[in-house]
Amino acid sequence: MKHSKSKRQFTLGMTSLERRGLLSLAGIYSLRMLGLFLILPVFSLYAQDLQGATPTLIGLALGAYGITQALLQIPFGLLSDRIGRKPVITAGLILFALGSIMAAMADTITGVIIGRALQGTGAIAAAVMALVADLTREEQRTKAMALIGLSIGMSFAIALAVGPVLSQWIGVPGLFWTTAVLAVLGIGVLHLGVPHVTAPRHHLDVEPAPQQFLRVLGDSQLMRLALGIFILHLLLTANFVVLPISLRDESGLAPNFHGYVYLPVLITSILAMVPFIILAEKKRRMKEVFIGAVAILGLAELAWRYFHPSLAGTIAALWLFFTAFNLLEATLPSLVSKQSPAGSKGTAMGVYSTCQFLGAFVGGWAGGAVYEHFGLEGTFTFCAGAAALWLFFAATMRPPQYLRSQVLSIGRVEPDEAKLLAKRLTEIAGVADAVVVAEEGVAYLKVDDEQLDKAALSEINPTNREQPIAVK
Repeated sequence: MKHSKSKRQFTLGMTSLERRGLLSLAGIYSLRMLGLFLILPVFSLYAQDLQGATPTLIGLALGAYGITQALLQIPFGLLSDRIGRKPVITAGLILFALGSIMAAMADTITGVIIGRALQGTGAIAAAVMALVADLTREEQRTKAMALIGLSIGMSFAIALAVGPVLSQWIGVPGLFWTTAVLAVLGIGVLHLGVPHVTAPRHHLDVEPAPQQFLRVLGDSQLMRLALGIFILHLLLTANFVVLPISLRDESGLAPNFHGYVYLPVLITSILAMVPFIILAEKKRRMKEVFIGAVAILGLAELAWRYFHPSLAGTIAALWLFFTAFNLLEATLPSLVSKQSPAGSKGTAMGVYSTCQFLGAFVGGWAGGAVYEHFGLEGTFTFCAGAAALWLFFAATMRPPQYLRSQVLSIGRVEPDEAKLLAKRLTEIAGVADAVVVAEEGVAYLKVDDEQLDKAALSEINPTNREQPIAVK
């Protein structure tokens, strides 16, 4: 009941078409992510019995999806502009299902690595986000993206809680078969539940633009944030190479009880982070909260390093880790949005997501290699060192500007008119930057809500008219 109520609140103000498309796409994305996350808390225990398994190869198998996902998600997103969103998403879900089946049938670690890499080739994230943008009006888009993010977070929590229990009933191969079924269900939802877009457009606030990559890659502040998400997911994957082993062998907790640890830790850590989100956003203390969260990550790794034989110590460190992890997962995209220039948010988020998947790949491989040569203590020390490196770059970043991205539909204009309109927009109090894309009929703004002259903005675009969504 509460979950249904939160969905209604998120979709308030949307048309029935927008609501239908958004909830269907959120379901597809969450089914796919649930499939990826289910094996996270159990794989390193299962893989020890596979032919040819070593800790390094086990870690590589855990993170292998990240390298193919990182390489293909932006190209697949751009391809969806050319051939349509649904064909790309369908192909991606088929590839994901095939990879899951290959991993389920493999009896060697090499076979699982290939299957996991094939799972990653189903890189549909950018195409899904582009389809969300196609199906929603500009003023509903932030809300739509927030619902997608919420669905990913819920999938992660469910997977950590359910994965260990399911694996006792159906085994890890059964989990891979389950992910294949979830992918097929996703294809059904896509074609039965998502409206068809007859004229997809490129959306600079959601999708990367190749001509902007050099601008984003040359921005030292955005690159600090990209490094941050790389290290955050490196830590997550590296920890789950060794954490299930530590819980079983050092803390004496049977694997079927691991989910009973993860779920309450996740729920309480989410509750604990809420005041810090409010402090960061409402009180404009983003940098201080951000640095503190990175420091807590390092503290959690050190706590694991010295107290992992104790179940209470392990749980306390896990709670610290997930409190900081969830806080950083929520604030990093917000910081990217604040730091990216007008009209470059989609490109900045594309680079950010690529670094996230690369972090998962490197974390799995490096976590396994360090564990093989230096044991549990060495792995947690390595992770603490990675957190310390991030802390240095976080401490030296500039305080963020508290700017919000806003998109205005201004109707079709000529290129010369677009330049004049962009100049007029930047002269309005509270508008820090503006880019008008004539062929899209859209203005991309960076605004400070505390200083924004909304009356002057509405005079330029008094009706806030939108381009119709071309669907059937």
